[in-house]
Amino acid sequence: ARSFSPLEKFGQNFLEKLIGIEVPHKLLERVTFVDTPGIIENRKQQERGYPFNDVCQWFIDRADLIFVVFDPTKLDVGLELEMLFRQLKGRESQIRIILNKADNLATQMLMRVYGALFWSLAPLINVTEPPRVYVSSFWPYDYKPDTHRDLFLREEISLLEDLNQVIENRLENKIAFIRQHAIRVRIHALLVDRYLQTYKEKMTFFSDGELVFKDIVEDPDKFYIFKTILAKTNVSKFDLPHREAYKDFFGINPISSFKLLSQQCSYMGGCFLDKIERAITQELPSLLGSLGLGKNPGALNCDKTGCGETPKNRYKKP
Repeated sequence: ARSFSPLEKFGQNFLEKLIGIEVPHKLLERVTFVDTPGIIENRKQQERGYPFNDVCQWFIDRADLIFVVFDPTKLDVGLELEMLFRQLKGRESQIRIILNKADNLATQMLMRVYGALFWSLAPLINVTEPPRVYVSSFWPYDYKPDTHRDLFLREEISLLEDLNQVIENRLENKIAFIRQHAIRVRIHALLVDRYLQTYKEKMTFFSDGELVFKDIVEDPDKFYIFKTILAKTNVSKFDLPHREAYKDFFGINPISSFKLLSQQCSYMGGCFLDKIERAITQELPSLLGSLGLGKNPGALNCDKTGCGETPKNRYKKP
């Protein structure tokens, strides 16, 4: 009933560790939190008893927002954390870094830990704009005395507002993701079609088809595969996949299993590629624009989500 049945493929050992809890709260009516196990840097993956990274990938693929939580006393960066950030590549806009238990540190030490955190993460997050880092102690108890109470409270409120904004923009984000995926599908279709065209052009009656195609896959630049795609409209060089990826792709999918795009058009149904093109340029942007009509982007609807409840009661005396 909660769309988690596909997780059965990860085995019984994992399912025995999967626990679900339902709590009556306004925020939880619109969002599901998934708390993954902590990073283990000094033990082998096999000791978990299930494929940890595969499970994380399943949740990453379905997440709207990803929180990476650090304890200020445990900032070790090892192989497991590096693997996790490799899985997060391309989703940098969804990542938020949380430095928790901040009221356990004196001001000077907190500054050092904050700097050390950025220093450790810099090689793992190779983007121009680093993820937002929230510094506070995220639990329902009062902060320790002689700490930056006002700063921690503002950070907590900012985090909840950030979460609320993602909830409010969920549909827009989904449509944008679908459009991004459609662009990748379109480019992939054009590339496969170009490989197939080149293969047919180079084949003769006496040619060895396997050797001809191997030559094309090994050196696509010699046959202008990627340059031909870039010459088409609405194709950016930054969206093109790596050339090496097609060696693996055609190793699994033989070129003989594909048809030219021009052969996949019908009088009644039209062409598949034209439908994708229309969705990218017209239908999805139109749908995105219709959702934004009458929406006030500056207004945070905490009445619906209850996002302000914890900060509001932070200093309430028992």
